[in-house]
This record gives sequence, C-alpha cells and structure tokens, in this order.
Amino acid sequence: MNKYIKEKDISGCSIFGLINTDGEKVNGSVITDAISVMHDRANGLGGGFAGYGIYPDYPDDYAFHLFFDSIKAKEETEELLNKHFLIEYDEKIRTDNTIMLPKKPLLWRYFVKNRNILSRDSEREETFQVVMDINNNIDGAYVISSGKNMGVFKGVGYPEDISKFYRLEEYNGYIWTAHGRFPTNTPGWWGGAHPFGLLDWTIVHNGEISSYDTNRRYLEMYGYKCNLVTDTEVITYLFDFLVRKNNLTLPLASKVLASPMWTEIDRMNQKESELLRALRMTYSSALLTGPFSVILGFENGIMGLSDRLKLRPMIVAKNDNTIYMSSEECAVRKVCPDLDSVYRPKGGEPVISLLDGNYV
Repeated sequence: MNKYIKEKDISGCSIFGLINTDGEKVNGSVITDAISVMHDRANGLGGGFAGYGIYPDYPDDYAFHLFFDSIKAKEETEELLNKHFLIEYDEKIRTDNTIMLPKKPLLWRYFVKNRNILSRDSEREETFQVVMDINNNIDGAYVISSGKNMGVFKGVGYPEDISKFYRLEEYNGYIWTAHGRFPTNTPGWWGGAHPFGLLDWTIVHNGEISSYDTNRRYLEMYGYKCNLVTDTEVITYLFDFLVRKNNLTLPLASKVLASPMWTEIDRMNQKESELLRALRMTYSSALLTGPFSVILGFENGIMGLSDRLKLRPMIVAKNDNTIYMSSEECAVRKVCPDLDSVYRPKGGEPVISLLDGNYV
C-alpha cells in the first residue's frame, strides 16, 4: 500500500478534549459534534479520536489497535504478541464501510494480558518494548494505541468522516480527545493522523515541532523509535520518557518541554531558579521548539499545554463536573452552551484535570 498522500498545504489543525471528573461516561457523538465545528481548520488529510473508559468488558487488558498493510504483517505481529501476552480476544475493528476513505489499511484490535505476573512498572516496560518492536521491525504493521481501557481511532479524512467510519457513537468514555489535521511538513497518511498513542498516553497537536530531529535522536538513545513520519510522535514519547521512565510530575515535565526563557529563570527565587536550571540542563534535548498547543490524554486525566510564546490557540472551559480544552471556544459552546468559566492559559502554563476532581 502506498501509505502517503502527497498533497501539502499550509495551515491550522484543530484540537479538542474533555474529561468528566466524576467518571461519568460521555458518548462519542459529543466529541464528534465539538470537533466538527472546527471543520475549516482541517483539510481532510487526517482526523482522529482517543477515548478512555471505552472497554468496560476488558478494563485490565492492554487494548492494542493496529493498522496492517498486509496479512503477512498481521501474522508476524500475532506471532510476536503471543510470545509476550495472552490474547484474551481479538477482532477486526468494527467500521462503517459505506464511508469512503482513501487507502484504508486492515484495522485490528487485540485485548491482551502479560504472560507473567509483573509489577506495574515492569509490565508497562514490557508492553512498551513490544510496541517499539512491532513498529520498528515488522514491515507494514503500526501500533496505533496500546493502553488499558482506551483506544485511538484515526485515519485519512475529516474528523466527522472518521467518526462515522469507526461508528464512534457506539462508544462511551469519561475522557475524549479529538483532532482535525491540516499537515504542513509531513505526509497525510493513516499512521500519521492524530492522536498519537503509547501505552495510555495520547497526544493531539496543533503546530509544528522544529526541534523534531533533535528530540528524535535524543529519544533513540533510550530505546524509542520514531516510525510514523510526523513530528507529533516525539511529543508522546517525551511524556512517556519524562514521566514514566524518569518519574517527573506532569507539571515538571511541562517545564522541560515548554521551558521558561533563561532571562525569566534568572528573575525567579533561588529555589525555583535552581530547579528549572537543572531541568533545562539535564533534559536540554527534550525542549520543544516551534509553535504548538497540545492536549495530553492519560489514564486518569488530561493536560493542555501551549508553547511558551503562545503561538497556537487554546482555551479551557468548565461546566459543573466537565472540563473542556479546545482550539476555539465555539466548539465547546456547541456541546455545552452554558459554561461556568472560560479562560486562556498563558504560554507554557500546564492545565491539568484529573478524574478525582483536582483541577490545576
């Protein structure tokens, strides 16, 4: 399969996310309605969604969503999965094939358990290694998501078409993110659509990461391989590296990725200045440069983050027990006309909302 669509346009992208902090489920049609308002920010070369809490029948299994270019790639992947996991159930991902999308790969999902009883950390590390192995060593196989009780649904098309194709109205989740893509310097193909996923991390991104090559080479020293030909992939892996492997908190990880300027650090009190200096020097190659706003999804929350110069838009809104993050306020108003609050975070300021109701 020729996986790339060659058109290149200059542009915007749209991102949207929501979390119900009480853990109440929201139907997939809601997230579709929201992202559809920002239709003109995309150009049909990519759309996608991530939902958390969508697999209540398999809450403790890793849910692998995969794209295959061939049956051979599928067979090789299943051989590898069987070496590391017990496959509890697998199936072709249910789709509406009346929706015409270009160059569709074979879409499959597997619900798996680690063969050995492991600690949570070692279990996640083994799963990470399997994802890297599949993406790097099996030609024509791409792991799209690999977390527990969550999944990514994406492809080439407008977000509304992707939603119809995957029958998103059949899913209910307590966290959702969505993306409408307008690629600039990277190709529009199924694996390059957003969200990007690794374990329970997912990223939707509006912008351009000019530090991509530096970030990619840095991550490769620690076993990460970027195979999906899109700069956004490194953001997902950096969060995994900083938080899971290096035990940084999300606020500290955000200070690595969107660090304050040196001149700003110089004006801080001694304790804060020393901390941020240490982070910048230790993780200098993890700094993201270029315009960006991202929404990170993870097992118990979402986080919004923009570049330190605020070159891409993001608003945060609240209504009762639901937090919204979006490129545009109109998308939030479409699904929730009456809001308790709306504000625009500063550049480099992380906004984190968790299932337990904490809201930073």
